Amino acid sequence: MRIAKRLITEEAITITVDGKPYSAYPGDTVASAIYATGKRAWHRSRSNEARGLFCGMGVCYDCLVTVDGVDNLRACQTLVRAGMTVTTNLESETL
Repeated sequence: MRIAKRLITEEAITITVDGKPYSAYPGDTVASAIYATGKRAWHRSRSNEARGLFCGMGVCYDCLVTVDGVDNLRACQTLVRAGMTVTTNLESETL
């Protein structure tokens, strides 16, 4: 998870999340990059509950996203790279 006041020496890269460009930094996970955009949920459970980052270590499956067309990747375990496209399965921007 990105620490808000960490010393950032790397140049920002751009990733696309649900069709919108966002800045991220090398070393960020997809989860920390999404969380930094203000989104707190980006996945729906089988019972349709909004889910987001929970365990942060790849055990709970609450942070699943699609990255560059590959479904069901754990956002907390996937590192960002320039130009990656992330798709969540939430329709609401308010979550």
